[in-house]
Amino acid sequence: MKHNNNFLGILLIMVMGLSISCSKDFLNKEPYDKLVPQSFFASEKDLALYTNSFYQRQLPTGLSVATADEMGDYTSKSNSPAFIAGSFTSVNQASWSWADLRNINYFLKRFNNPVISQAARNHAEGLARFFRAYFYFDKVMTYGDVPWYSTPLDVSDVDELYKGRDSRTLVMDSVMTDLDYACNNIQDIKDNSASSVTRQVALAFKSRVCLFEGTYRKYHTEQNLQNSATYWLRQSADAAKKVIDAKQYSLYNTGNPSADYRALFTRETPVAQEVMWAVVYNNNLKKWHDITWKFSSATYGARWGLNKQFVNTYLKTDGSRFTDIQGYDTIQFAREMVSRDARLAQTIRSVGYKRSDGSAAPPNFGYTFTGYQILKYSLDDKVYDSKAEAYNSIPLMRYAEVLLNYAEAKAELGEMDRTVWGETIALLRNRAGVASQVPESADTYLQQTYFPEIGDKYLLEIRRERGTELVYEGLRYNDLLRWKKGKLLEMQWKGIYVPAKDKPMDLDGNGTPDVAFVDAVPAGKVSGVIYYVLDGKSAKLSEGDKGFVIWRDDEKRVFDNKKYLKPIANSDLVLNPKLGQNSGWE
Repeated sequence: MKHNNNFLGILLIMVMGLSISCSKDFLNKEPYDKLVPQSFFASEKDLALYTNSFYQRQLPTGLSVATADEMGDYTSKSNSPAFIAGSFTSVNQASWSWADLRNINYFLKRFNNPVISQAARNHAEGLARFFRAYFYFDKVMTYGDVPWYSTPLDVSDVDELYKGRDSRTLVMDSVMTDLDYACNNIQDIKDNSASSVTRQVALAFKSRVCLFEGTYRKYHTEQNLQNSATYWLRQSADAAKKVIDAKQYSLYNTGNPSADYRALFTRETPVAQEVMWAVVYNNNLKKWHDITWKFSSATYGARWGLNKQFVNTYLKTDGSRFTDIQGYDTIQFAREMVSRDARLAQTIRSVGYKRSDGSAAPPNFGYTFTGYQILKYSLDDKVYDSKAEAYNSIPLMRYAEVLLNYAEAKAELGEMDRTVWGETIALLRNRAGVASQVPESADTYLQQTYFPEIGDKYLLEIRRERGTELVYEGLRYNDLLRWKKGKLLEMQWKGIYVPAKDKPMDLDGNGTPDVAFVDAVPAGKVSGVIYYVLDGKSAKLSEGDKGFVIWRDDEKRVFDNKKYLKPIANSDLVLNPKLGQNSGWE
């Protein structure tokens, strides 16, 4: 059932007592019976009121979704995240919080009042267990082994409070149990507002969780869990297939490849045909965000941009590889954007892009360092470039991801074929205006640049498709973790090709120059030209007086094996030495 804004306002007051402290004094607080009668869990409305708190407390903001891929290999920003550049240690790691888990477990201990219908209780329990799985999945991705708690603890529960971490296998088996309950008991009613967790959302999330765990166990052989990888991959494929077979969702495809993809990320009302779950914004309620401002500002944002290595992976509209063109790597921007997968021009500012007032808007090197400026979530009206009043809703789960999860799980199981291709990858490419023929061979560019260990042509294409379809949706870093490809975060940040320093370039092919790469801004500036100053350190051209824009080669980005898990914070270890530290962070 949908969460109500009035209920959420009440809950903000009710849950203030749930804040966690490092001393764990929060465990001695009863979050609800101090504020409401003991008869609170007496109706279906009461259950709905409480379960709304799970959304309020645990959903990310739209901005955090849109910018999470700054920890991806295919993007650049003003400087590298501290985790991969600099001297990040366990001292830098923030203390973990368990308040959200207590909120869930408190509910599960007290909600089961027989005066409420069994169906309503099952649905409410399913939501609680979904959010517990949501909570623990994040903890396992971050830390590996963590303590499992299925009941709210009291300060007298000393042994449980200060126990060591439970094994990854125990925790993830418990997550699976919770997800299975959620998938079987949450109401199977489509929510066209995309604001609620329904049975199909739970199944889609299960496909994500199981794909992560199956591939993590397969590729992280140091865990000695390879023998169980197949089970998790099978669970992922089965959950995704249930969503597909339910036919409640499909790809949003009006037959307009140049606009259909971006419409999913710029509309106030989520596109219910494809968007399953979203962070919903509303202009009338003044529920706004500042994503456009972040991506269209030289100072407020971090000047995000895609890297050329990744842009090269976008196919031509005829389904051929851009990287099979002779001299592909030195083709200038205005030409490299032509006849490409339509998602490219809906992800970055490309040739022909205009603002809502009709003004041309090529990549702005005041807002990006590589020239491949992120467009995907930005609204076209310039008014949102400088204030936090954008109201487009941000997807958390799309049917497109379900198709990709299914395809990847089947490929990892050795079951990918033309039929599965036609049910998944072909549909995504057709929506993007790309011919969807099955590849004849493995793509050597993908192998050489990203995945030298992968020889399966299907799996390579699925990973390509996952990148182009889900770029900047907050999933890339977790993909690198599960594939054991963290080393890709050390990749050079490479931008557009520049044929000559000091010579203004026309980026959108309209006959007027847009940018010039110089050692110093000239006295006689050309109107409309942005001058990109090269200092030879943080900003330079790969061949000195020409070549690729190279950004932040002065930073040393390092991703060693210990970084597949984050450290336990020192403050948590002081409270409970039994937790132990993750390997390499001692």
